[in-house]
Amino acid sequence: MFTLDTRSRIPIYEQLIDQLKKLMMRDVMQVDEQLPSVRSLAQELTINPNTIQKAYRELEREGFIYSIPGKGSFVAPFQIDANKERLEMLKQDLEKIVSEILFLGGSKDELIEMIEKVKVAEREDKHD
Repeated sequence: MFTLDTRSRIPIYEQLIDQLKKLMMRDVMQVDEQLPSVRSLAQELTINPNTIQKAYRELEREGFIYSIPGKGSFVAPFQIDANKERLEMLKQDLEKIVSEILFLGGSKDELIEMIEKVKVAEREDKHD
């Protein structure tokens, strides 16, 4: 279910967050579906349980999951207001990144090509 690259510069907890978000956004994991327990996922991935806990805490902070003490963590329903706020933050981040790419000599065509690659990858992932 998860593929982690221990040699990547991206921390393991961030890789886990990204993969869980993708599963949720693609409806592989449904609303109110229980996530694997910290202990079981740590054993499955052979990583420290604190790493899993850190990823779950961040996902909960961002509104992707919710926790019920003694029961576990579950996929949260998408909240329109929370999504609008997160979308606005992402747009601001993207604006900064695009400005920096252009400042460093990147072109509009390169940016469009990058967006097209993301769109193609999204379509391919949905069909897998």
